[in-house]
This record gives sequence, structure tokens and C-alpha cells, in this order.
Amino acid sequence: MTKPEQPTADMDLSVMPDEVWVHDQARLVGMALESGSTDSIIQEYDGTRARLVVLTTRGAKSGRTRQTPVVRVAHEGRYAVVASKGGAQTHPAWYHNLVAHPDVTVWDGTERGAYRAREVTGSERQQWWDRAVLAWPSYDSYRTKTDRLIPVLVLEPKD
Repeated sequence: MTKPEQPTADMDLSVMPDEVWVHDQARLVGMALESGSTDSIIQEYDGTRARLVVLTTRGAKSGRTRQTPVVRVAHEGRYAVVASKGGAQTHPAWYHNLVAHPDVTVWDGTERGAYRAREVTGSERQQWWDRAVLAWPSYDSYRTKTDRLIPVLVLEPKD
């Protein structure tokens, strides 16, 4: 089977095989590394364009460094990451990495910073969810594809 180089607007991301996610993430990180900036990795899907940042985590099981492009949701020096996986029934691997090892690096444009992740709930989750939907409207449709509550994690600068 030929793997698509990147997701297309007609794909149901909730059922996209993990190897396609991994291939696309590696392609996007490679583009950022080549250009020296995450500004080069704009994601387009279903009529929406969004800037991405690269999240560097430590593997929950392996302990290895992992780089994952995620939609840029920033507010007052903090970021949020939405563990949607396109509305799949399971969380993305990077979510488990953040839970196991909450200290991460965020690469935004040409800047890199150290952050600590924490999952948010209640009204704080709703505020960040609303910001995320503004950045990537497809999040709203992803939540209708799954029975799970899609986790939202806030990344706060480490002092």
C-alpha cells in the first residue's frame, strides 16, 4: 500500500493509520529543520491553514527524544496542545509522553523554550479549547467522532 505523503482534505483523520501520522510528522519536522524555523510548516486541511510548533518530548516507555508538530495555540506566553488525533478513539502517543514526562521543549519560529505540561479541566479547559478551535476549527468536528474527552494540556514556561 502506498502511504500518502501528507493527509488530504478528504481523509478521515480519526482512522488514519499510525504509520501515516508518523510519516507526516517526520516530513513536517524535516521541513522545519531544513529551514531553521517552524514558520515553514503551515498545515492545511479542509480549508483551514494553521501555524505549527514542534513539541519535543521524552518517550513514555522508551525515554527517547520525540519531536511532534502540533497546531500553534498560544496565549500570554503559554501554549496549549490538543490530543485530538483527528478524533480517533485513542490518544496520540505524544499525550502519553507528556503525562509521563511533563517537561518539554517548544520550538516556535526560531525560538525554543522549556515548558512544563499540565492537563486542564473545567472552565480552564473550555477557555483553551475555544482558543484551539479558533486556531484549528477542525477540532470541533474531531470531538464529534470520539466518545473520549479530548485532552487539552497547557504548556507553561519553566523558570
